[in-house]
Amino acid sequence: MFQDNSSIDQFIKNKKILLMGLGLLSGGVSTCLWLLKHQAKVTITDLKSKKDLKKSLKKLEKYLPKIKLVLNHHNKTDFKNNDIIVVNPGVPIKNNPYLQIARQANKLIENEISLFFKFNINPVIAVTGSWGKTTTTNWIGHFLRKRYNDVVIGGNTPDNPALSFLDKLKLNAPVILELSSFQLELSKFKYKAPKIAIITNLYRNHLNHHFNMKDYARAKAHIFQNQKDTDYLILNYDNKWTKFFLSLKPKSRIYFISRNPLPQNKNGIFSKKSKIYYQENEKKELVLDSNDFLKQWGMHNLDNLMTAILVVKLFGLTFIQIKKQIASLPQVKFRQEIILQNKKLLVVNDSSATSPDATIAALKRYKQYKNTDLILITGGTDKNLKYNELAKRIKKDILPKNLVILNGSASKELIKELNKIKYSNNYFVFESLDECFYYSLYLRKQKKRNNILFSPAATSFEKFKNEFDRGEQFNKLVKRLKL
Repeated sequence: MFQDNSSIDQFIKNKKILLMGLGLLSGGVSTCLWLLKHQAKVTITDLKSKKDLKKSLKKLEKYLPKIKLVLNHHNKTDFKNNDIIVVNPGVPIKNNPYLQIARQANKLIENEISLFFKFNINPVIAVTGSWGKTTTTNWIGHFLRKRYNDVVIGGNTPDNPALSFLDKLKLNAPVILELSSFQLELSKFKYKAPKIAIITNLYRNHLNHHFNMKDYARAKAHIFQNQKDTDYLILNYDNKWTKFFLSLKPKSRIYFISRNPLPQNKNGIFSKKSKIYYQENEKKELVLDSNDFLKQWGMHNLDNLMTAILVVKLFGLTFIQIKKQIASLPQVKFRQEIILQNKKLLVVNDSSATSPDATIAALKRYKQYKNTDLILITGGTDKNLKYNELAKRIKKDILPKNLVILNGSASKELIKELNKIKYSNNYFVFESLDECFYYSLYLRKQKKRNNILFSPAATSFEKFKNEFDRGEQFNKLVKRLKL
């Protein structure tokens, strides 16, 4: 049995709705299709040109006669004359003059996630954080499928945006949503809140969009805003921003994950000497030995595993059920994904590493892999992040001749930091991913075996549509090899 969608029709039907930002990913398209399905009168406004939006518009081709398009600019009157403004998460909302016009005109401002929560009646597990959220989201889904056949995973992904599956949800099927700070900053869950909210961690990220770290943290904190005392919030006890989240006085039941023993009065899951323990009401229970897991997945994935185990435990699974599924945990695409492995070569696609911290985690994992030299391909678009720690890690782990940099604004910042610590300039900078990859193959020929790690430590907008496009292009290069 599916949930009743009549309330959606009552809210949307015949309303004049302005979709602000169609965008290049599928979220804008799926939002538009959902609005049209429920008989809204849709206007799309986007600062990009028709040429830039060609692929997105192609997906809407048969619906274009029903849609008013305003491209290359925004009209102030559109923000006054439409009933509802639906904002694409990629649109900057801080001090946005057009959204200020809408607010002054008392217009309702929503985004895809706020609309999802307005109408969804199913239990939701919502995951956010600076990194680890995609792996955690997928691993929660993997565990929950042991008990629930109709689990749905989506949110911050081009494959399954939230509104693309809202109308098709089966009653009581758990929904696991990965949510970015962009999606959360406008979604204060004024309608409903997640049953379980998770903040995996918080590190410097997206500071080209948010004013500062506190502004970024406040956006993330929206995930537990309006939770009730029957809901759950999971935080990383080891992360320094957890104190900030606690200072906001969440109403939900709070659990923690930690790589060290938790204080006895804290509930959650922790690791001690490669063993994972569950602790509740001042009693602890051994869950499993994580040695085999760590050999396969690396230390940075321990947090993701502990978070996923804690979530599904709170959702009713037993530790016996959970342990049986650890051996079959899925590899998440573009997240330290091994895409080629043979006697000659190991190639890892870590395209979703859009921050220095993510690339540092990858270096820690693959530097020790089978005692071979590691070739690093890195670089991309700056988003006001600091590259000093990554530079230090590169100096420690990567021979200068094995550092291959894809030119970009973030790459220039990284090079500045490398120069400060007197790293040899015997590295190479190229303008295209093709050049980076083929030069890495040339370096490989000088050894019997090398590992190639593609981990950009930055976004991708100067040369690619997004990190998914970047990852796909890298995979295509690898597939051309005949080894």
